[in-house]
Amino acid sequence: MLVQNGCFSIEQSPAADGLLTILVDGAQNSPCFQLRKQDCRQLAEATLDGPTQTLSDGAFERIQAAIVKGEIAPGTRISEQYLSTTFGIGRGPLREAIRRLEGRRLVVRIPHAGVRVVSLDYAELIELYHVREALEGMACRLAAQNMTEDEIAALRDVLAMHEQHSGLKANKSYYQQEGDLDIHYLIVQGSKNRTLSHMLCDELYQLVRMYRYRFSTTPKRPKQAFAEHHNIIQAIADRDGELAEMLMRRHISASRRNIERRLQEQGDAVTSSGGTV
Repeated sequence: MLVQNGCFSIEQSPAADGLLTILVDGAQNSPCFQLRKQDCRQLAEATLDGPTQTLSDGAFERIQAAIVKGEIAPGTRISEQYLSTTFGIGRGPLREAIRRLEGRRLVVRIPHAGVRVVSLDYAELIELYHVREALEGMACRLAAQNMTEDEIAALRDVLAMHEQHSGLKANKSYYQQEGDLDIHYLIVQGSKNRTLSHMLCDELYQLVRMYRYRFSTTPKRPKQAFAEHHNIIQAIADRDGELAEMLMRRHISASRRNIERRLQEQGDAVTSSGGTV
């Protein structure tokens, strides 16, 4: 027995593959029964990965993913009691996860109102995209100077994978994944500039992904974005830093204008749900 709490227990079999067995105590009577099997598995594996992985890490990753994907809407109040029950962890580890979410700018603590999922207003969101345009343009110029041929080949491989996404083929949505499956992330890492990497791949990364995810389904925009990515990568491969920077700035500027149109059509700024989770 490796982990046990009021909702589930986790065991590891002696088999060579280290198979995990998750036992849900009380089945449907348990609040954790509402979690999908893969969610419980993620929490279990987070516990087994080593001393740096804890249940707090697992909760942080799951809540972060839910916020980024819009499953927990902007403006929603975060209930410690609900999340503690849902994820089967104590208030201490949960509060640590929430502090980390604050550091990623995904939640904000409001006096006398508790913790809520961030909800940028119109001006704040447009400011964020202006910052992206400047910094990612710079990252692209540096990537053209500093990326290795193998790193550029990896960029092309990721783009080829994006091309197979069914949403892109239908021109309805763009492939949304993070880290080494994200063109923007790989380019920033390829700049070899640690300050840019910290700002764009750590501090602001999940906040930016939250809005990229939200606006990735604009009609006709996915194929246009794919073509822009293709041209950016080609400029990097040609070692044309000036062109790569210009193309990235145009790419993010096009995304910003798309957001402006979407919000104007809605007749308001980025709205919040006002709910609780």
